[in-house]
Amino acid sequence: MNKKQIQEIFGASADAYVTSEVHAKGASLTRLVELLQPQSDWRMLDVATGGGHTAFILAPHVAEVVATDITREMLVNTAKGATERGLLNVSTDVADAENLPFPAASFDVVTCRIAAHHFGDNGRFLSEAARVLKPGGRMALVDNVVPGSRLRGKKANVKREAGQYVNAFEKLRDPSHGRALSVDEWLDLFVAAGFSDIHQETHRKKMDFDSWTDRLHVTPDNRIRLKAMVLQAPTAVADFLTPQTTGDRIAFYLTEAIIIGRLKSQD
Repeated sequence: MNKKQIQEIFGASADAYVTSEVHAKGASLTRLVELLQPQSDWRMLDVATGGGHTAFILAPHVAEVVATDITREMLVNTAKGATERGLLNVSTDVADAENLPFPAASFDVVTCRIAAHHFGDNGRFLSEAARVLKPGGRMALVDNVVPGSRLRGKKANVKREAGQYVNAFEKLRDPSHGRALSVDEWLDLFVAAGFSDIHQETHRKKMDFDSWTDRLHVTPDNRIRLKAMVLQAPTAVADFLTPQTTGDRIAFYLTEAIIIGRLKSQD
């Protein structure tokens, strides 16, 4: 899927991402503040800001936040939300995560939350983040992750196959979904982009099937397919998604990783 199509999908769903519980109130928001310990003189870049939630929670702690997204409709809501909250240090700018329109060494921290699985080239994204960061600056990523393994053998293959299944499940619901990576894949990309002192942790988050599908206007036929995929999943996938049914309601769990790395100094 090309970036114009991604803009169209998220432009049509922009309002839903403002009110989405997972995006607006997820535990990773407060955890980012705890881990980053933001400083009052920091200049921050929030990539693929969506509803602006990461920008909003960090803005009171830093000097400036530039909230970017490839979708203009998302930025309209972000600007409105910043004004409503009295956050005068938040500005918005249209930007492609893989080609950031900012000078080198211009930010103290770059954040990206629940968005990178839409990017076409996460290695390039992290390289761009490293380019715009000052030496010693930090990259803070939050994103859904899937099972995976660097190892060989039957168990490792089962994990990788489970990861492929979860990605197919996500893509059926959201055609703009690219690929969620495993934690190991992300750690390798962070190192390759020049980050060190890497902290990583994972958290599970409960998803309500109906609100998860409603947010992107999933067709009735695809809702039926998605229900079958989650309720009839292979064992390794079922262990990962942990589906639950209560009456006619379905819930399942996704896993979210928080990864923070420090850009190596040039000296």
